[in-house]
Amino acid sequence: MPEMQQLKGRVVLITGAASGIGAETARLLASHGARIVAADRDLPGARRTVAETGGHAIEMDVASESDWDRTVKEAVATFGALDVLVNCAGIELVKTIAETTLEDWKRVMSVNLDSVFLGTRAAIPAMKKGGSIVNISSVAGLNGFSKQAAYCASKGGVRLFTKASAVECAEAGLGIRVNSIHPGIIDTPMAQDILGKVDPAMRAEIESRWKAMHPIGRLGRANDVAQCILFLASDASAFVTGTELVVDGGLTAR
Repeated sequence: MPEMQQLKGRVVLITGAASGIGAETARLLASHGARIVAADRDLPGARRTVAETGGHAIEMDVASESDWDRTVKEAVATFGALDVLVNCAGIELVKTIAETTLEDWKRVMSVNLDSVFLGTRAAIPAMKKGGSIVNISSVAGLNGFSKQAAYCASKGGVRLFTKASAVECAEAGLGIRVNSIHPGIIDTPMAQDILGKVDPAMRAEIESRWKAMHPIGRLGRANDVAQCILFLASDASAFVTGTELVVDGGLTAR
């Protein structure tokens, strides 16, 4: 298969597609022949993505069961199938455990973990010819980080939900592979938003500290993650399911 046609004709639903990793993934997968369904609460942002990639934009709240049912049905109605789901939408929370309210906790879980359950449940019956589900977790789903207990718990949940889903789909003979990706610190609008909330005098020091956490010597780029999503979405990873692909510049290696 020609390199630029790894996903020719396949229908790919991407959440969090208005910006960051989601938008970059849409661009990359479209360049490999995918038909993109870009879903995001930010509908104008999702429309900007499909203006670049072609495809269909949908406004959705990933924590809403009814939105998931509607979005998957709309994707299938628009393109006739669903082949790949990329659960990319997520939020960060930087608070001590004492500062974290129950409302904070539930919000992080609903967006980061409940959404992956809801999306997987909605996508499986729509993937009539098999497919690939790629869940974006984090290195925080592998290691613990101070002031990120809720985020770590949600991303750790994504990791194990992915493994359980992979086994269930394989044992049922559905032809659906399920894998998780665990990025390090990626230079996205989410990361910039965190930096924007710190004392400006400390911003350069914190960014330097972030870079130093990665032995490779820099922050990740959205395309670093998108390339790995392409691999897991394509037939190049036909024997890969239930795995965790760490994309962290060596952060967890030491």
